[in-house]
Amino acid sequence: MKSANPANKNPSHNNYCKYERTSKSHLFSIISNTIKHHKLLTFFIFFTVAGAVIISLLPPLVLGSIVEILAQNRHLPFYFALGYFALIIINGLFEAVRDILLTIFGQKITHSIRSSLMQKMTHLNADALSRQEPGSIVSRFVGDVDTVETLFTSGIISMIADACKIMSILCIIFFKNTGLAIILLITVPIIFLFTRIVQKHMLSAQLANRAAVSRVTNHVPETIKCIRMIHNLNKEKYMQEKYDKYLTESYVSIEKSNFYDAIYSPIILILNAVIVSIVMLLSASGNAQILTLFGMSVGTSVTIINYISQIFSPIESLGMEIQTIQSAIAGVKRINIYLNQPERKIISDYGNYITPNSHTDGINHTNNTSTAANKIEYGRNINSNPQSIASVFSYKNGSQHISSQYSTPAIQLKNVTFGYEKDDIILHNLSFNINAGEQVTLSGRTGAGKSTIFKLLLGLYQPLSGEIYINDTPVQLIPDNKRRQIFGYVEQIFHPVAGTIKDQIAIFDSSYTDEQIENAAKLVGIHEAIIKLPDGYDTIYEPTLLSQGQWQLLSIARAVITNPSILLLDEITASLDAETERNILDALSIASKGRTTVSISHRVYGGSPGRVISI
Repeated sequence: MKSANPANKNPSHNNYCKYERTSKSHLFSIISNTIKHHKLLTFFIFFTVAGAVIISLLPPLVLGSIVEILAQNRHLPFYFALGYFALIIINGLFEAVRDILLTIFGQKITHSIRSSLMQKMTHLNADALSRQEPGSIVSRFVGDVDTVETLFTSGIISMIADACKIMSILCIIFFKNTGLAIILLITVPIIFLFTRIVQKHMLSAQLANRAAVSRVTNHVPETIKCIRMIHNLNKEKYMQEKYDKYLTESYVSIEKSNFYDAIYSPIILILNAVIVSIVMLLSASGNAQILTLFGMSVGTSVTIINYISQIFSPIESLGMEIQTIQSAIAGVKRINIYLNQPERKIISDYGNYITPNSHTDGINHTNNTSTAANKIEYGRNINSNPQSIASVFSYKNGSQHISSQYSTPAIQLKNVTFGYEKDDIILHNLSFNINAGEQVTLSGRTGAGKSTIFKLLLGLYQPLSGEIYINDTPVQLIPDNKRRQIFGYVEQIFHPVAGTIKDQIAIFDSSYTDEQIENAAKLVGIHEAIIKLPDGYDTIYEPTLLSQGQWQLLSIARAVITNPSILLLDEITASLDAETERNILDALSIASKGRTTVSISHRVYGGSPGRVISI
């Protein structure tokens, strides 16, 4: 055996373009790259946001001038009235364009983030991915990404715009009426604090309502699922009371939210009226000192009243925007944690060689784009017709009882140790060889690590120690895009993809012709069932189209269409009846000819008893 060190195993291993993805991507780097790619869109967003703020400040000034002219019984120039209405229209257009651009920007942000999240998921270590709840991962793609979109569309950008508008209004009022500006400087922070308190209580009530609604929604399918047990145990009353309790919690939280929403607007309106009334009374007092601070003309008073009515809306929005940013921060953290998880090693294609074992299996591969020019050899060339092994041998965990008859095993494990948890080791120093063309069955108790061995062979996990070789090449050096050419993996359960029956076999690989797909189906005996479907191979997948056994035959066709040198069969007949099992075994007897076949089952596949390795 050659050295286990990959660098020593092949002096040219540095040309393999082996690399490991580093997890340095952060959410804000993704967003910054999106902004860089859409500079023009970003410019127009800030232009429209600034324009909407500036133009919204002009109509009250123009209206005040109009009122001032009319109050003095002077002729109102036509352009004043026209200008006032034009500003209102332009302001509306700016706000509409701003909202459209923000929506487009938000969509591009979400597209970039979700694309990066999917790319990350496809590169995650299988171990890291399997430890996470599917619902938790989905929430990153949906809920957390939506919060990030909101963060930039109606969060940060809107907060800046509203803050600028509030300060601009205060500055204008200061020059128009210093006394009122002082009052507003005192009252605005109080109003803002009041707004934040109300919003926090509303948010708390809304969250409580969501939780209660979730419990109500989950209670119905839970009741349906457990209805027999409920009847048997006479728990109908308990389930009804539980449901009523959840409904009550929902109603209480809704009432709290509605209460805070109902009291906020009237209080703000009253406060608005009080401030205006106070200023008007002070300006009409006749006191010279008071008039210095609060005196104003009719036109100015109209302008100020308009500005006072405008200032409360951005204050309310500012509170909501801060709340949005706070909730989005948690989503940002969760996304960054997800993006910084360790990734599996990626191996690029490292040569133009020939794949070992060209099988004569009845499948026409002449039109396959995976020709000798782009296929690779993993180690030495293997005899395509090796001697069959009929005797049964036994391998125990940690020890090997027989030497191989072949100089180069197709599969070799050397002192492999592995555990999903460091303190829970499944495989202890496991060693065995499987020769090319040999049929082997892995046996052992449930949980012994049989399926885990398949995952190690497929490169989904890395052993804690030891070495694994496929055709004399370390398994970690096999390019990802070549694994399907080497391994044909058939799982216990058929995993469909969204598409046609043809897609179920080819897995959207356009290099396979219709003839090759049909030949693969014919090889395993599923062709006749497929052509009877409404649209034959072009029939859209539905679970009821074929029986469980037929779907399993289809999974075998999916495995053999790549003409792999190694078949991995993971208890594929475990849940099938005896007759269906016989059909599956007959199909495997044909499909496994000339291939190295490793199975996990209480039966040995392929007709020959093969060899048994006890795990």
